[in-house]
Amino acid sequence: MNPAVSPPARNIMVLYTGGTIGMQASANGLAPASGFEQRMRAQLAGQSGLASWQFQELLPLIDSANMTPLYWQRLRAAIIDAVALRGCDAVLVLHGTDTLAYSAAALGFQLVGLPAPVLFTGSMLPAGVADSDAWENLGGALQALSAGLTAGVQLYFHGQLLDPLRCAKVRSVGRQPFAALKRARSSAPQALLPAALDYRQPTTLATVAVLPLVPGIAAGLLTAVLDSGVQGLVLECYGSGTGPGDDPAFLAALQQAQGVVIVAVTQCHEGGVELDVYEAGSRLRQAGVLSGGGMTREAAFGKLHGLLGAGLELAEVRRLIEQDLIGELR
Repeated sequence: MNPAVSPPARNIMVLYTGGTIGMQASANGLAPASGFEQRMRAQLAGQSGLASWQFQELLPLIDSANMTPLYWQRLRAAIIDAVALRGCDAVLVLHGTDTLAYSAAALGFQLVGLPAPVLFTGSMLPAGVADSDAWENLGGALQALSAGLTAGVQLYFHGQLLDPLRCAKVRSVGRQPFAALKRARSSAPQALLPAALDYRQPTTLATVAVLPLVPGIAAGLLTAVLDSGVQGLVLECYGSGTGPGDDPAFLAALQQAQGVVIVAVTQCHEGGVELDVYEAGSRLRQAGVLSGGGMTREAAFGKLHGLLGAGLELAEVRRLIEQDLIGELR
């Protein structure tokens, strides 16, 4: 992230993607609904200290459980359009909480260099219901942008700003679903960012999968994932980056996946991956697995999408995975 704090926002774009914050009851349960702008304007009428804002529904409105990398591209385009063409100096994204950390992390890698803060928020209960956190989060996020925030992507929930590269949704109830994870930090200097990652450059869709290790995981399952056409794989390992290092078939499947970038992250909430500490980790390294250091699953998933979508050579993607780009490792 750009360490410089932006001046107070004067014109905020509010991008509404759906999510619980604006949902209304349907025959099949809560579902995304249009008309949130009018409810928002009525709620905020007369509230002082807020910058001017405009509103855009990003259709189709979705439950964030239906979020996809293709939708990320549309969201990215809308954010760039708001800043570059519509005179906005800050963007607020209203998003469902289930995949919010994934979207915010991914957009962090796809908006490198954007000279404006992008803030994600949402709610655990719909606006208007008893004890809802919707207006609290929305009003607080607008206040934070109006006061001036760092350029880059952040989350706002329950009065707290969070780095999407260092947090995850850890609760399905309550007013603060997200928590900052105590992941390991690297002392390596920040890498020189390739020009292809600049937000003004085109990006394409990448295919990335996540595979958590469990006791007795079969090599055939790994092979099926690697043979499915994926370009990148986040391998959720045990502890400091260990896996079934005594399974020849599992290691062979990793070695044979020459065209797939495989990144190891830890399943633990705290710490990170050090593949050379244990033999069971060293064998993964020898089979071609890269270290994700202290990256969260969401950060590693977003980083692979960003690097592979930028059209970089495979060797360059592999090199940059283990270097810090926007604070994901430091």
